[in-house]
Amino acid sequence: MSPSFLNFKEIRRRSRNNFKTERSTDGSSEASNGTAHTTGSLTPPSFSSHQSDPALNIHVNNHQSTSPIPPATAPSRPAPHPYTGNPNRHSVSGMTGLGSPTPNGRGPNLPVSQYSPRITSIQDNSWVYQKVLLVYGTVGEPSQQSLDGTVTVSRLDDSFPPLSWPVCDSQFKALVYMNPGANRLRFDFASPKLANSGSTNPIHASYLTIHMLPATNAPPLQLAILLARDSPATYDAVPARIEREGNGLETAVRKFRMAAYLWQAFTAEQMWRNKFGRRVFRLEEEWTTGSANQRDREQGTLRSEARIHIIRTNHTLAELRDMNKAQQNKDANQKDALFGIAVDAVKDHFKPLPGQKLYVSVLLLDSHWDTTLKTVTAHAALGGGVGNLQLAIFGSHCLQSYPTSFEEVVPAFSDCTPTDTNYVANDCNEAGSSWEAANIGIGAHLHETGHLFGLPHRESGVMLRDYVKLNRTFMVREAYSTRTRSKGGPVSQEDECTWHRLDCLRFRSHPCFRLPNDSVPSPDDSVQAWPVGGGEVMITAASGIMYVEIFGEDDDVCHKWIEYLGEGASGNGSGIQRQITLNEQELRKELAEDKRKRRLKVSVRSHGGGSLDIEDFRQLCSKQSSFKLPMGLVPGVPILAQTAYRGKTLGASKLEGSEPYEVVFTSAVKQGIVLSRIIVYHGMALDGLEFVYDDSSTQLFGKKGGKAGGDVFEMDIRRGEYVTGFYVRAGFWIDGIQIFTSSGRKSPVYGKPNGGSGHTLIPPRGFNIVGVTGSCGAWVDGFSVVISKLPLSL
Repeated sequence: MSPSFLNFKEIRRRSRNNFKTERSTDGSSEASNGTAHTTGSLTPPSFSSHQSDPALNIHVNNHQSTSPIPPATAPSRPAPHPYTGNPNRHSVSGMTGLGSPTPNGRGPNLPVSQYSPRITSIQDNSWVYQKVLLVYGTVGEPSQQSLDGTVTVSRLDDSFPPLSWPVCDSQFKALVYMNPGANRLRFDFASPKLANSGSTNPIHASYLTIHMLPATNAPPLQLAILLARDSPATYDAVPARIEREGNGLETAVRKFRMAAYLWQAFTAEQMWRNKFGRRVFRLEEEWTTGSANQRDREQGTLRSEARIHIIRTNHTLAELRDMNKAQQNKDANQKDALFGIAVDAVKDHFKPLPGQKLYVSVLLLDSHWDTTLKTVTAHAALGGGVGNLQLAIFGSHCLQSYPTSFEEVVPAFSDCTPTDTNYVANDCNEAGSSWEAANIGIGAHLHETGHLFGLPHRESGVMLRDYVKLNRTFMVREAYSTRTRSKGGPVSQEDECTWHRLDCLRFRSHPCFRLPNDSVPSPDDSVQAWPVGGGEVMITAASGIMYVEIFGEDDDVCHKWIEYLGEGASGNGSGIQRQITLNEQELRKELAEDKRKRRLKVSVRSHGGGSLDIEDFRQLCSKQSSFKLPMGLVPGVPILAQTAYRGKTLGASKLEGSEPYEVVFTSAVKQGIVLSRIIVYHGMALDGLEFVYDDSSTQLFGKKGGKAGGDVFEMDIRRGEYVTGFYVRAGFWIDGIQIFTSSGRKSPVYGKPNGGSGHTLIPPRGFNIVGVTGSCGAWVDGFSVVISKLPLSL
């Protein structure tokens, strides 16, 4: 009889049970959920740990090759299945079958290496909305051991080649190219200090799935390169650069496109840090040869990439440079000549229809460093709006330093080559090396694009001049800086370039930053101010109030503000405040001590993107904005309730011969009198309003111009219908007007229905309209309503 330990039946039974147990816990069910993985690539060697500045080594290597970083090899066999069991990380052997994960998830569950990259910037299965995502994290335990090496990011579907990013002091940052849908990524860490780093079976790996949904419900930012009529379509570059990569239009397109991708990645990350989600402007795209990586260019792979429009002006190169010289003369009449040329060329190229708004950022390719004049000609750095065109322009004098692909981002922001002013400009003496020139060019153009989106200058961030450290967003180690004369070193998040908090607040309500799951925006984005006595002003906005900026006298930028986000910051529409009260004394407490008794300015921004500036808050609250209604005409109404307040006026009130007009409705101060009809006099603007009562008496606001006899809007006096508000189209004057009533009726928009911008004048809760006020020249050029707490049906 065989010994008990040789009981073959028992062995078979145990083997069969063990086999079933391992199959039931191998995590292979993920394959049915679309999460099956394939292998990553070989991990390139890391920087030597003793190097004082890895960026210098990259730069030296770049000059020994025509390619900044050779593309990593493509995956060659199925990848190990990511570990889904024990969450603890362990250092494991590199021997296949013992410490390495097995292909396709078959075999026993194995521990994950403690040196697998930890992603700290985004969670698994998160959603993003842009082409390029910034990902960062740590390797190992930074507090216990500082590691250098590389993290290689590869896609499990190999639709984008693996790319390597440096790890310094256990920190790494990487840019990831996003395709619509699920993006399944593998992150491999390699270091000479760790076993198995140079083998074909790296074990220090982690996995991440990111879902990308293009925000096609938002208007795009369009990119354009502007050329003179006779332009050679080249940009300034040193001979070595021209020999290595060229300086023609094709290279310019790739560099400008990559700069825009960096704008996106930077902005989305900043919005996330400000708790607004990864919302960001989208770029117009086209189906073309991919340029974001070297493999696409070599193989001619087609992708949906950011589109760069090529626009030629009707002006010659000499004319552009002459206009630029005039612009640099403060006394010249052509100060904004280049901006005007760009406006005309862009409008002629896109041919927008009336009412269509465009957002276009332009690169002036013909900018040229004039070594004789020591200035950059055919260059301007401007951003703003002209009608329905929001435009930014910037020159190409730093373009040679831009990266053309993902592989070149780290080398571009690490290249310490001194700027050779025999060929290229040292912009503002802040671009003394190649990587600093990249900061200035990419960052300053982003600054002007910020103006395009409506941003003013700020106390910090991109809209000041903090873009001189834009590189820190994408780098874990900074190279030697000629600007600061510092040797560089590790980069901390606190030292990175930022968008100011107020910039992010504005982006939150900007139409270009809308996300697919945002609630439908209110068609009325306007903000109205209503003085109500006691040093208080009530603010109303149909779309909700987002924040209030507070300015002391002589403040060029805002230092203090109040946010009213509530629970609506995420975009679900909850918690939005549509009416708030501002108290003068409370606002003044926010200012510096020496400015509290001086002029106070307030700027209010709505969730719909509209704004209202109150240039002098005290004046709006003063006695000039209120008056007493005629006494004794309303029996039983307390005297204190008979104060009327004038709302903030729309229009500039600056037409020639403009005079003030004000009408207090007779029905508001006399019992038994009812407003029966309103006659609106108008042409392509509002000429006047005539209020007719049931006793045939009338009151005229403005003049009887425009259409003969005007248009009549009848009130339903049997139902006691009265006026509850107006919708006004206003700009420099009053273009059109619409009447709202207590029964929910609306009149047509009389005048020019699409002139100026829209404003809804509905009093705050508890107040009624008792009249209208404003001014009139040749036609009405100022309008507001008079409100009171009188409990009347007007």
